Order: sequence, then C-alpha cells, then structure tokens
Amino acid sequence: MRPPRTETSPGPRVRQPFSGPQRFLLAGSFLITLGSFAVLPYMSVLLHQRLGIGLGTVGLVLAVASLIQFAGGVVAGPVVARIGLRRAMLLALTLRTAGFAAFVPGLTSPVLAVGALLLVSAGAALYLPANKAYLVEGVPETGRPRLLSASSSAFNAGMALGPPAAAPLVMGSPGVLFACVTGLFALIGAGHALLPHGVPDRPPGHAEPTTAKARDTGERASGLSPFLVTALSVYAFMFFQHYLALYAVPRTSAAFYGAVLTGYAALLVVTQPLLAERVAALSYPAALRWGFGAMAAGTAAIGAGGHAGIAVGGALLCLGEIVLFLKNDLEALARSAAAPANVFGRQRLAAGIGAFASGVVGGQLYGAAEAAGSARAFWAVVCLQCLLLPAVLLLRRRTARGRAGPRAESV
Repeated sequence: MRPPRTETSPGPRVRQPFSGPQRFLLAGSFLITLGSFAVLPYMSVLLHQRLGIGLGTVGLVLAVASLIQFAGGVVAGPVVARIGLRRAMLLALTLRTAGFAAFVPGLTSPVLAVGALLLVSAGAALYLPANKAYLVEGVPETGRPRLLSASSSAFNAGMALGPPAAAPLVMGSPGVLFACVTGLFALIGAGHALLPHGVPDRPPGHAEPTTAKARDTGERASGLSPFLVTALSVYAFMFFQHYLALYAVPRTSAAFYGAVLTGYAALLVVTQPLLAERVAALSYPAALRWGFGAMAAGTAAIGAGGHAGIAVGGALLCLGEIVLFLKNDLEALARSAAAPANVFGRQRLAAGIGAFASGVVGGQLYGAAEAAGSARAFWAVVCLQCLLLPAVLLLRRRTARGRAGPRAESV
C-alpha cells in the first residue's frame, strides 16, 4: 500500500529556483542533444552513400548502436557507485567527444566510422542516467517533476533543432560538421569539469531513500512495475515514431510531415514543464488511463487520415508522451531504494526493450496492412493495443492486490 503524500503546509507550495549547476546541466542537455542530432539522424545516409556500406549491414550497425545506447544504461549505476556522478558524466562526454572526433578520419574508413558510432553510443548510455541522477539527487520529491520535465524539454529542443541546423553541411562538408560537433562536446565537457562534487557525488545508500524503501515494499503488491509500464509505454509510442512518415508523406507531403514533427517538438518543449506538477499529482492508474487514452485517440485520428487527422493525432500523442514518460520516471524514483543513477539506467533499459519490440512488431503489422490494401488498419490495431494495455496492467494490479490481502487495499 502506498502511503499518502503528506502536505507540509496548506498554502501554495513555493517553487525553489534552479541552482547554478542545475541550470548549467539543463543548458548542456540542449547543446548535447543539438550536437548529437546534428549527426545521428543522417548516419544511415553517411554509412550507405558515402562509405558504400550495404543497407543490410547499415541496419545491423544501427541496431547494435541503439542496443548499446539503451541497454548500456544499466552500466551507469555501477560506474557512478565507483567514481561518482560528476566523473561519470565526464567519462561519458570524453567517450562521445572521442567518437565524434574519430568520425573526421572515419569518413574514408568504414571500420573507423562504425567504431566511432559505437563509441558515441557507449557515451550516451552512461551520460543520460548520470545526468538525470545529478539533477535530482538531494532534491525533495516535490521538486523533481519540474527538473525532469525541464530536462526533457531541453533534450527535445535539441532533437528538433539539430537536424535542420546540420542539413547544409551533412552531405557537402561532413568533416566540418563533425569537427564542429567535436569542439562543442569538448567545451561542454570542460564545463562539466567545473561542476561541484557536493551532494551529487555522495555514494548511494544515504538516509534519503528510507521513505522510498517503504514505498517500494508497499507498492510491489500493486502489480504496477514502472519498468514494465515504461517498456509498454515506449512500445506503444514508437509505432508513431517509426511509421508515421510511411503513412503521412504519401497522403500529404514531406513538407507537411516536417511541419508536424516541428510542431510536435515545440508542443512538447513548451507543454511538459507546464503540466509537470499536474502529472506528478496523478495517481499511477490515472496516469495510465490518461496517457494510453491520449495515445489511443491520437492513433485513431491519424488513421482517419487527412491533414487535420494527422496533426490532431500528433498533438494527442504528444500529450500521451508527456504523461506516461514523466510519470514513469517519477514513480520509478519514488518506489526504489536504489541510487537514482541505477533507477534511470533501468528505465533506459526498459525503453530500449520497448523500442526494440515496437520495431519488430510494427514492421510486421504495417507490412500486413499494406498487403491488405489498408494502411489505416495498422493504426486501428495500434489504437486497440493502446486501449488494451492499461486495462491489462490495471487488471494485473487488482489481481496482485487481491493476493496480497487486506494490506493491499487502496488509500
């Protein structure tokens, strides 16, 4: 049974301003993602067209790189436990800087280019859990939604602006692009070296997780595992990420599809911080209903077709992402006695599992729908899954509570 949250005062909660290190990390998150997404979305083109690697091999390389980037997050916990959060971030940025630097000579060597990509992926696997853990370590639970939502907004802003910023250079002067990105990462790494040790470098196991331990023990009977919910959330969401282009571009235009993605990113960046505290106040079951419900409505709108349906569907998917992704991280932190870096590493692993499963299942579903002459059927099936997933999860929760007996009753 999850203990009720206690209110410290009846009046409105006073928001504490972000500290200097937190503001630096939020700005750094934007710049890191800006630099990364100036390069990574074009990687398949560079590997295939410039280096002559076959498409089958390119797909395998990108799959391995994605696996390292997501599943490698579980390594962050042990690394942080040994060297601390600040040093872990510095190590991650060193790996990524070296990887981007290796791309400059790697533009004439397929082996070196693939090695550079894997090095960049390894750095990403270590950086994100350590970055989020540094942001929230020592921060009261009530302050975490704002920090995590601001961090997500910074990352998404960089993701949105990186590809168009690099477009003029990526094919004509990729060496210049990689040199610029390498310099950017070197500067960001130098800034991280100036961050204080302080609270974020203390070893895991300090007194703060006492409440989390109590929650973890009580919530295990609830049947709602943040790891499982995260995997299923990403699984459902990635159908939109992977297959919207295949559906939207032939029915509208490439320009309209680009506008939808730009609008999606802008909506996410602006809206998530505004909704952070409302999302945090939702119960986990309610968040599942709202989040998966928005995704179901969004995929249904996309399946309806046309410019309006695709645009409205994108906005609804954005709402679903905001609710589910933020709530999953908050619940994972609140329910675990482990250090935050371990928690975020496991969350990255869950996201990787969900993305992998979505890619495998989605390809089969979309292919079958196209073979049947109705791509809209694909979105109908995805919509149905988004409706069924929360129902199955909540049924599992009720079953687990029933087995746990009276102590599992809701509060």
